[in-house]
Amino acid sequence: MSAAVAGSTVVVGTARETAPGERRVALTPETCKKLVKAGADVRIEPNAGAQAGFPDAAYVEAGARVVDDATGEADVVLCVQAPTPDRIARLKSGAVLVGLLQPQADAARGEAITSRQLVAFPLERLPRTTRAQAMDVLSSQAGMAGYKAVLIAAQLAPRFFPMLTTAAGTIRPSRVLIVGAGVAGLQGIATAKRLGAQVEGFDVRPETREQIESLGGKFLDLGVSAAGEGGYARALTDEERAEQQRRLAEHLKNIDVVVCTAAVPGRPAPKIVTAAMVAGMRPGSVIVDLAAETGGNCEETRPGETCDVGGVTVAGPLNLASMGALHASEMYARNVFNFVSLLLKDGALAFDWNDELLARTVWPERATA
Repeated sequence: MSAAVAGSTVVVGTARETAPGERRVALTPETCKKLVKAGADVRIEPNAGAQAGFPDAAYVEAGARVVDDATGEADVVLCVQAPTPDRIARLKSGAVLVGLLQPQADAARGEAITSRQLVAFPLERLPRTTRAQAMDVLSSQAGMAGYKAVLIAAQLAPRFFPMLTTAAGTIRPSRVLIVGAGVAGLQGIATAKRLGAQVEGFDVRPETREQIESLGGKFLDLGVSAAGEGGYARALTDEERAEQQRRLAEHLKNIDVVVCTAAVPGRPAPKIVTAAMVAGMRPGSVIVDLAAETGGNCEETRPGETCDVGGVTVAGPLNLASMGALHASEMYARNVFNFVSLLLKDGALAFDWNDELLARTVWPERATA
């Protein structure tokens, strides 16, 4: 059933992000102009896009109003990370909130959303279907994270990535292993290959072999297959994990750089690289664990830190997508605009709950008739 919200012009508001280290913004001048063209009254807080390279003047030129409180009276609030519970409590009752909200990860946040009767769309819940690709914020941001992770690895590594022939002799290329071949992993493989490394990709989903090889990487086959639903891997059984770890431990003895990207939706990151494997790696090796935010793929990872473990550098960077704030924001804002376009009909808000993209993304879930 569709539900329309009648009234005056839809107000779309975007506030400054408040999460530590967050430089991205959910609205760019490009998407602002599109929303204005669609009939929205767009408001944004001062300097909301400054850290991503978008000055206030660019928003004004695109048709937005720069105001101190851009979200208090907004019908639709756009964000990257969820506002604080206090900020949510100041939103208009019944407003639409769109972003990476993770309402179940914080009880106070979830309570604030429900108490204000917000129509919340946590975009991490968006079905990963063909139609939803243009709205898939997880994929667009994972691409930037995979790219940055490899650049961090190259910086930390005490060696060149490419093979070099010099007057001082030939330098052999670094051997780089990317663990996980989702969007972040594939971007990591492509980036490491461009830097001249000898690249391998490992994933428990056998269908990723073709994708890895298409980017110039070699598929590392450890004899374990765990294809799951929705393009993700399923959790391994104890026996599968033991065999995988035995073979991987032996292989890692000859690897210079490991970039970990493996994820299972809604669960802590799977532990793939054990402390014993790290101990078996050569001094000077590097591990960059992109999965640090959900616990890490490596047992030695300390989220937010870079540490030395027996001569092996283990880095657990957080919010990597924010390091590429300009392009990450451009992609994220386009994803958000494409999703919000589903809600705007003839200048008014309209909710078609027969549309699976809305029905499966909204939180709390709505009862079906």
